[in-house]
Amino acid sequence: MSEEIHDVVIVGSGVAGHSAAIYAARADFEPVVYTGEDPGGQLTLTTDVENFLGFPDGVSGTELVQNGRKQAESFGARYEHRTIVDADLSERPFTLELNNGDTVTTRGLIIATGASARWVGAENEDAMMGYGLSTCATCDGAFHRGNDVLVVGGGDSAMEEALFLTKFAETVYIVHRREELRASEIMARRAEENEDIEFLWNTELVAIEGSRDEGVQGAKLVRHPEGHPTERMENGEGVEEIDFDCSGIFYAIGHTPNTEFLEDTPIALDEDGYIETESGMTTETGIEGVFAAGDVMDRDYQQAITAAGTGSMAALDLEEWLDAQEESATAETAPAAAD
Repeated sequence: MSEEIHDVVIVGSGVAGHSAAIYAARADFEPVVYTGEDPGGQLTLTTDVENFLGFPDGVSGTELVQNGRKQAESFGARYEHRTIVDADLSERPFTLELNNGDTVTTRGLIIATGASARWVGAENEDAMMGYGLSTCATCDGAFHRGNDVLVVGGGDSAMEEALFLTKFAETVYIVHRREELRASEIMARRAEENEDIEFLWNTELVAIEGSRDEGVQGAKLVRHPEGHPTERMENGEGVEEIDFDCSGIFYAIGHTPNTEFLEDTPIALDEDGYIETESGMTTETGIEGVFAAGDVMDRDYQQAITAAGTGSMAALDLEEWLDAQEESATAETAPAAAD
């Protein structure tokens, strides 16, 4: 266990974590950032980012997060390639356990661990993510103007992604493994009534055609009239195989917030595992000294620009809280005035 007690520890090294680190370092708190297993977060899976302020010609996702880290380090932030596996937030200073068995302590904590998009498990998806395969229509939809694209999913997120993509694509095909959507009635109706959206019912994606040089060139689908075709295929039942032409594929089957290490702590999580922050425009959690930023607390927007914004907010909120703690401690130790 390290005997040093840090002022600020930041968990996560995506845009939110880097933004928080920049602000905390410039305030002379010498933050330590634990990067997690996948430094940079989801943005490293995006080849080009065209909607981040200040980059009129676009920027690669990897370059954006790498520059964010360099900027934070230039102000004194320190990065450690470790993962937080457990946390004791029952008393201050907080104690965090690392994946190598070490523990660290900190007065203030910013959680910016993000949320991981759920993947389908289709053949070639690892190679094609960011090269025509995406988990964010807002980020990558404009790259598919006039083309046909697939959206995989059946909930509100899939309907929202599909409706957004109709601004660019020729036709948006929604691939769903059943004949009944999980989406709310209003979202389902909007998608079903849109003339640029078609549904591929009882169908699942099993493979992605293409390469990183050429991008997505098509998809292999399977269909069964009673739904859940991949499960039936694995059980030896016959399914219809379809070679489908498309230039883009979007996964819209939800995200999983990276909050496993918080499950046994007093931090409030919603039913899907996202951190619940206090009401109002704040990054405060229900635990004094603990703040949350980025996709781990944002289930609605999940954009790089909003993650950067909440990262800076978390650092400013924590700075204000630490200053208040120091003022309170100074007042308690100050000698009483003479009569």
